[in-house]
Amino acid sequence: MIRRAILLAACLCAAQPSFADPVPVPADKAAYVGEWLGKDMRLNIKQDGHVEYKRKQPGKDVNLNIDLQGFHGDDFDVGFSLVRSTFVVSKPPHREGGKWKMTVDGVELTRTE
Repeated sequence: MIRRAILLAACLCAAQPSFADPVPVPADKAAYVGEWLGKDMRLNIKQDGHVEYKRKQPGKDVNLNIDLQGFHGDDFDVGFSLVRSTFVVSKPPHREGGKWKMTVDGVELTRTE
């Protein structure tokens, strides 16, 4: 689930430059790269470490362009400077019925081809 820190990062990004470059996706996490779609959620992870995230929830819509800060296990962190948020990956990218799927923050996503 998205945390307050990511919303704070979105507010700060216009007022404060990023002090760290995005971390490119490591070779062992290459399956994460791509555009992922699920119910009311879009996640686009680029090889260079840029992440686009859109999610519709009751009462709020989130639309962020943010930097990858690294992986720990299957989960990954995004953010700017000292403000970070973790995307919790309960099912990492895997093939299912000929399609790539993963579950992030409780939402099953399918990678577009």
